[in-house]
Amino acid sequence: MTRSSLTTPPPDAHPPAAHPDAPPPGATLASHYRQCFGCGADHPTGLHLAARTLDGATVEAEFTVGEAHQGAPMLAHGGVLAAAMDEVIGMSVYLLHKPYVTGRLETDYLLPVPVGTTLHLRAWCNGITGRKAYLEAEGRISAPDGPVAVRAAALFIEVDMEHFAKHGDLAAITAQHQDYEVNP
Repeated sequence: MTRSSLTTPPPDAHPPAAHPDAPPPGATLASHYRQCFGCGADHPTGLHLAARTLDGATVEAEFTVGEAHQGAPMLAHGGVLAAAMDEVIGMSVYLLHKPYVTGRLETDYLLPVPVGTTLHLRAWCNGITGRKAYLEAEGRISAPDGPVAVRAAALFIEVDMEHFAKHGDLAAITAQHQDYEVNP
């Protein structure tokens, strides 16, 4: 994958360490909102990603492409695959225990993904500088070591909780998470 300069960590970016309060290795990460298209269990046609951290620095998840996710007949829609990559990358910044939003997402499609395929996703952070986090992800067909079908690189920007209060529905999020601080 050839990344733009916007998603390539600069030389002064440092590899992140998981926050001391982040979930331990092997833990399942909670959905940040039940109606989220990516991870929400209550979204009727969502991806329903259930992410977990492998080692406190990497996140993995799976999703099975359903008929509601197709673009061309019986093939995953590219936008749905990009959403899956955005979601697993977004779950990986949860390990930093700070709120981030997507600033830029670059996605490369390497193989078609048929309906019924389980896509194994993995995401990690390459570096942080200031409010910018530089991340990558890959999606593999049928197994964690299967062929790579999709890759992504992203720039995420740290925000404060006022961002969600100003632009979203913070009350709905906090109603689901009494101790909501960041990306739960």
